[in-house]
Amino acid sequence: MNDEELRRLVDDQPPMRALDRAFYAEPAIYARELEQLFMRSWLYAGHVSEIPAAGDWFLYELDTESVIIVRGRDGDINALLNVCRHRGSRICVQPRGSSKRLTCLYHGWTYDLEGRLRAAAHMGDDFDKDGIALRRVACKVVAGMIFINFAGAPSDLAAATRELNDCLAAYRLDQARVAHRQSWSMAANWKLAVENYCECYHCAPAHPEYARGHALADPDERYGPLYDQVMDRAPQCGLRNPQIELKFADAPDFGADVVYTHYPMWKGHVTGSEDGRPVAPLLGDIADYYGGCADLQIGPVTFGLLYCDYVVIYAFRPVSHQRSVCDITWLVRGDAVESQDYDLAQLTWLWDVTTEADKRIIERNAEGVNSRFYQPGPLSKMEKYGWDFLSWYLATVRPA
Repeated sequence: MNDEELRRLVDDQPPMRALDRAFYAEPAIYARELEQLFMRSWLYAGHVSEIPAAGDWFLYELDTESVIIVRGRDGDINALLNVCRHRGSRICVQPRGSSKRLTCLYHGWTYDLEGRLRAAAHMGDDFDKDGIALRRVACKVVAGMIFINFAGAPSDLAAATRELNDCLAAYRLDQARVAHRQSWSMAANWKLAVENYCECYHCAPAHPEYARGHALADPDERYGPLYDQVMDRAPQCGLRNPQIELKFADAPDFGADVVYTHYPMWKGHVTGSEDGRPVAPLLGDIADYYGGCADLQIGPVTFGLLYCDYVVIYAFRPVSHQRSVCDITWLVRGDAVESQDYDLAQLTWLWDVTTEADKRIIERNAEGVNSRFYQPGPLSKMEKYGWDFLSWYLATVRPA
C-alpha cells in the first residue's frame, strides 16, 4: 500500500464507525504505525521497584526492538538499546537480571551500567573505546512508573503529566512494589486490544465478574447519584478528586492521552475483588475506602485502574501486524508482604479472569475482521472514547 492509497483510506473513514479491514491486516500500515506512533510515543516499560539496586535490569521488547532498563551506580535509571556496538548482537538475553557490567556473550565486549564501553579484547592499538557506548533511549519516571521514548527529540512527558502529580500523590506509587506481572499473547492486531480496553460496551455481556462491582458497566449510573457520593467522600479518605482529560486531539505531538477520572463501585464493593472486599493494605496515604476507583491513562497504549488497596497497569505492545501482547502489572503497598498482608490469588483474581475473557473476545474479533466478508459497522455511544483514540490514530498514520 502506497502513501496515496493510505491517505485515501484514511480520508474515506466515516466518523463513529469501525475501521476498514486494511488497518488491521495490511503489513505496510503496521510498518507505518511503528514509525509514526510507537517510535514517537511514551511507552510504559515497568516500575521502579523491579530494579531496586544498582545493576538490576529488565528488558522491554517491542517488535524487533529490545531495551535494557537498568539501575545505574548513581541510582538513576538508564534505558539502553540492547544492541552491541560491535556487530549488533543482543547483549542481555534473559528477561531480567542483575549485573555489575553488561557483557555481550558473542565477542565479550563489556559495558558499564551507563552504557559506556569498558572492555573489548584484541581490537588493535588504534582502537579508541572512549567514543563507543550503547545507544540510549529517553527515559522518564512518573509516580514510580518508568516510561521510554525512542524518538530523538521526544515530547515533554513531565509537562503533559504535571497535573497528575497531585492526583496520584495519595497512592504513593513511587513507594509501591510489583506484586505480580503477567503477559498475555494475543493473535490479534494491537489496535483491537486497545479499542477493547477503551470501551465498556462489552463489559456487561462479557465480564460479569467486573460488571457486578463497577458502575462503569452501566453508562446511566456512572455519573448518577452514586457518583456524587463517591466524589464527596474521596477527599475525606485522602484522595484528590479532579478529573483530568487531555484528549488525543489536544496533544498530537505527545502521541498520547492523559486521563485521570473516578467512577463508583456498586454498594458492597470497595475494591476490585471476587467479593468486593479488600485484598491488600491501603496504599500510601489513603485513609479509607471511598466507594470508587480511578481510571488512568498515560500515552496511547498504557492504562491503569487505581483502587484504594492496589493498582493494575495495562500496557499493550505490538509483536507483528497480527499479534500483540498485553502486559499487566499489579502494584501493592511497598511494605506489604505476600501471604501475610495479601493473598496473591485473591489480589489478581479479577483482572486475571477479565483478561482471559478479553483475550478470547479480542481473538474472535480478529478472526472476524480478517474475513474477506467483513464490513465495518457503526459504533455505540458507549464506544465514543474508542473513537477518540481511532480519530487520533488515523491522523497520526495519515501521510501528509
